Parts: sequence; C-alpha cells; structure tokens
Amino acid sequence: RDMDVGMHRRWLDPMKPVADIVLKPSHGVLATSATLRSGGDWANAESRTGAAHLENAAQHFSATSPFDYAGQAEVLIVTDIKRGDMAALAGAYASLISASGGGALGLFTAIRRLRSTYARIADRLARDGLPLYAQHVDPIDTGTLVDIFRDDPHASLLGTDALRDGVDVPGHSLRLVIMEQVPWPRPDILHRARRLSYGGTDYDDRMIRAKLAQAFGRLIRSAGDKGHFVLLSSAVPSRLLTAFPPGTPVRRVTLEEAVASIKSGLSHGSNLRQDVDEALDEGNPI
Repeated sequence: RDMDVGMHRRWLDPMKPVADIVLKPSHGVLATSATLRSGGDWANAESRTGAAHLENAAQHFSATSPFDYAGQAEVLIVTDIKRGDMAALAGAYASLISASGGGALGLFTAIRRLRSTYARIADRLARDGLPLYAQHVDPIDTGTLVDIFRDDPHASLLGTDALRDGVDVPGHSLRLVIMEQVPWPRPDILHRARRLSYGGTDYDDRMIRAKLAQAFGRLIRSAGDKGHFVLLSSAVPSRLLTAFPPGTPVRRVTLEEAVASIKSGLSHGSNLRQDVDEALDEGNPI
C-alpha cells in the first residue's frame, strides 16, 4: 500500500509567535471579548491574547454585563439522552426545535453527527413549516446561511465551531441554542502536549468553559432577547457551570421537561408559533 506520511511542527503556545510578530511591533493593541476573562481570571485572559509574552504589563478593564441573565435565559441540561444513540439525539433536536417553533441554533462537535441529525429530521420539520439549514450540508457559504436564518424566525440552523464562535443574531430569530454534548477536547498528540505543559485537567476545563461561554453568548445579544440554552449530555460536571454568567438559572431535566419548559417559558403561557405568525402578518418587528 502507498501511504502519505507528514511531519508537522506546532507551537505549544500559538500566542507566542502572535506576540512576537503582531503585538510587540504595534503602538497599541486592544483585545476585547465578552468571554475573554472566562472564569474571572486575568492570567487566563493574558495567556489567550498573548499579553503574557509582552515585557510591559497589560492594562485590564472589565464592565458589568447590561443583560439580566436570570430573567432572560435558562440553561437546561438534558440527562436522558444516551451518548452515541443517534436516533435519540436526532429526536431530541426535532422535539426541541418544534417546541420553540424554529429559531434554533444547533451546535455540533463532529460533522458526521451533524449530517446524520440533519438527514433524520429535516423533512419532518419541513412538513411542519420549520425550515432547517445546515453548515457542511447545504452548498451555501456560512455567511449566507446565517443571513437566511436571521431573516426567517421559523428557520433553524445546524453548524460547528464557526457558528459557535462568530454568529450575531439578535432578536427573536435566535431563541434556542442546542449543543449535542460537552465540547471535550480531542486527545490528539498536540492536545496531550499542551495539557502536560499547562496544567492537566485545569487546562482542559479552561478550554471547555471558553467554548461553552462562546456558545451561550450566541443566545443573548440584546436587552430584549430571551431564550434557552440546552445541553444534551448528562455528563456535565458542576465545575464547568461557571462558564455561564452569574445568576443564570441552570437545571438538570429530562427531555420531556425541557420541551415543556421551552413551550411555556418562551411564550409566557401563549402559543409561540401563533405569536410569531401574527406578528409577521401584522408587519410588526420580531
């Protein structure tokens, strides 16, 4: 057999060359993010931005969030979806999206599971008038998919890392975020080397909390936003829950309870699907 073999070199800390090439020659650099200081640790923020490699100490500034997370959002950890059961996973996505009447952003850690879920539920949702789009499935660039999703409050979108870290959809078009599981790091050679150098389990936890914080950040983008963040995994250690803003309600529930909560919580006791349709018919902003 013919096999291709490659030798690759990687920086254990990729922010070291960023600091040398970008930060040090600059007159000034401003790094800002709502999740930059994940866990409340400035040392972590300096490490993630490359500031730790500068001779002069970085100046820090933090602002209190203007959002009322206790009243605007809720985290639901669904405990009865068996890991590796694709039929159950797809069924959960379909049930949750139907409960919210669309407006869902589904995030996956593997393209294979994304495609499998899309294939199982797209037709079912379409029959109910709930369009479903998917990164790595629809032959459309990611930016256009997001625009289509933003313009239709009944539409839902499935995607991977690019959607988790870079989507801005304020308003009613995004009222539900679903993650298939905790974004555990892949145990490849590079990760094992970084884990050994930067604190073992603590390093893993920092990376996971940052990804969870980014995913949650897609949900509340303005003062009027409300919605649910659903994690389809029973294996969520309590130590990772600090990824969510202080005051955000977190509940461990069954899928049936999650569906009921989304139906009642988002619509405040009314029919969410009907409310959206009536607003569109009247020409009111969503």
